[in-house]
Amino acid sequence: MALTNVKIGITIGDKNGIGPEVILNSLKDNRILSGITPVIYGSEDVLKHYMSMLAMENLVIKRISSADKAQVKTINVINVLDDEIAVNEGKEEGSSGVLAIKSIEMASMDISSGKIDAIVTAPISKSVCQNAGFDFPGHTEFFIALSNGAEGLMILTSSLMKIALVTTHVPLKEVSSAVTKELIVAKAEVFHQSLQKDFGILNPKIAVLSLNPHSGENGKIGNEEIEVQTPAINELRAKNILAFGPFPTDGFFGSSSPANYDGVLAMYHDQGLSVFKALSFDEGVNYTAGLPIVRTSPDHGTAFDIAGKGIASETSMRNALYEASDIYLNRLKHKDLHLNPLPIKKQEKFDKRRSNPKESKKN
Repeated sequence: MALTNVKIGITIGDKNGIGPEVILNSLKDNRILSGITPVIYGSEDVLKHYMSMLAMENLVIKRISSADKAQVKTINVINVLDDEIAVNEGKEEGSSGVLAIKSIEMASMDISSGKIDAIVTAPISKSVCQNAGFDFPGHTEFFIALSNGAEGLMILTSSLMKIALVTTHVPLKEVSSAVTKELIVAKAEVFHQSLQKDFGILNPKIAVLSLNPHSGENGKIGNEEIEVQTPAINELRAKNILAFGPFPTDGFFGSSSPANYDGVLAMYHDQGLSVFKALSFDEGVNYTAGLPIVRTSPDHGTAFDIAGKGIASETSMRNALYEASDIYLNRLKHKDLHLNPLPIKKQEKFDKRRSNPKESKKN
C-alpha cells in the first residue's frame, strides 16, 4: 500500500481550556506534518491569541474556507463562526459552548462527505456545551448517534494497554442492572473486531474484569460473575473470540497478567479509567471504536485551572493525532487484505480425494 498523507480534522474544544494550546504545541514540530495534514475547526483569532501567549512567532497557520482546500505540510484552519471571538482562559462561558459545538458539527459533516479522513477532538466542558444546546453526555455519544445505530465502544489506548468500557457515563448505582450478558457480548465483539481491524492484531486475547470485588467470591458478595459474566464469556468463546475471566481488578492489575492480553474489558467507567490514567499518565488516547469513522481524543479534560499558563502537556494530543492516522491506515490495509482473498479449497473436494486415493494419484 502506498504511503498516505492522512487529513485529520481537529475540533478546537473549549476555547478557554487547554485544548487550543495543546493543539498548537502538538503541531509546532513540523515533522508531524510529513504524514498528517491537520485541519483545525475553530477560530483563527483564538489560535493566534494562544500563539502569542506561547511565544510561537515562527508557527504559521493558514486560514482556508473548506477542508478540500487544505494544503499538505501546513496547519490549516477553518473559521466555523464569523463572529470575533474573545478568550478568557479558565472561564466557563456560553460562547465557548457555541464555538465547540459548531466545530464538532462541521467536522462531522466533512468526514461524512469525505473531505477529511479522521477526527481528533480537543476536550470540551460538558456542562458548558449542554447549556449551549449540546444534547449528549459527551463526544462519544454524539458520534455514536450519528452512526445509524452502530454499537460504539470507548477504548482507552496507550503503549501499555488497551481498555474498553462496557458502560460509560452511567451512575454507579445503575451499573449492575445495565451490565447484561447481551451487552457484554456486544461490546466484546466490537472490541475484538477493532483490535483486528484498527490495531492489526490477528487473533486478540481479551481479559474481562469482574464487576464485584474478588469476582464475587462464588456469590458471597455478588452473583453477577456467575449469572451474567461467565455465561457471556462462554458465548464469546463459542464464537471463537478469545475472552477470559472474569478477573478481579486489583489482582489482575497487581500482577503481570495485563501483559498476557491484547485488551481489557472493564464493566464501568472508573473501573477502567482509574487504572488506565494511573499507569499511562499523560500519554493515553481515547478512541471510539465500532463506528464507520475514525475519532480519537486526548485522555484529559479542559483543565481550566492551568489554562493559559503554558504548562499543559501536549503528549496526549500528539498521540491522539498519531493514533488517528495509524487507525485510518490500518483500516485501509485491512480492507485491501480482504478485498480479493485467496480462494479456499472446498472441504467436500478434499474429502473426495481422501476417500478415493486413485483419483488423487491421477491429479
